Amino acid sequence: MGLRDISIKEEYRSDRDDIVSEFFIPCLSNCIEYDRCIEYISLKSLTTLSMSFDNFTKKKAKLRIICGHRFNVSDLEFISRIFSEEGRSFRLGHSDIRDAKIKMLQEVVSNHQIDVKIAIPNSEEVVGSFSERVGIFIDEHDDVVAFTGTSNQTFNIHDRNFESVDVFTSWNDRSRVDTKVRNFEALWENRTKYVEVYDFHQAERGHMLKYSSEWAIEQ
Repeated sequence: MGLRDISIKEEYRSDRDDIVSEFFIPCLSNCIEYDRCIEYISLKSLTTLSMSFDNFTKKKAKLRIICGHRFNVSDLEFISRIFSEEGRSFRLGHSDIRDAKIKMLQEVVSNHQIDVKIAIPNSEEVVGSFSERVGIFIDEHDDVVAFTGTSNQTFNIHDRNFESVDVFTSWNDRSRVDTKVRNFEALWENRTKYVEVYDFHQAERGHMLKYSSEWAIEQ
């Protein structure tokens, strides 16, 4: 089964759709690559994605994330450790459930299935931080589903925003999908005006990341 086999709508909106169960989970379960631009990432969002992305364990699926440079201070500490060689075996020690999620995340990181880059505005034309919200699912048949319009990454039924998502498929809207793919690849390769894109550890070692205990980011 692939993305083309899923019943996909052109738009999902919180007042009439369950965006997570009707769109995100089916797409995650039937793709082998998920590319994501988002303003924030957190330990919670990364562990949730690693548990939701079935193909991490079934196939050598890939997750590429480009995010802004703001982090909750505790999230940054744990994410830095998980993405370091020496930190891929540490335990948080909070609970069996959380440790299981951390273990899954550590496994896919060790398998080089998750890669994170940091986008930082470098022009007076852009004030603030990187906040593009785009996602791209690709399956083993090279079918593609792209979407815009949501910051949700945790899929928590008790903590969802009211939002709408615009969706484009490669079999119905090839030109729009190709544009989203080109834009993401240009960002990933640091070929986009007004922002500079760094590998996560490069940004961390260069003291480019901003962090605060007040940024309790849930995305």
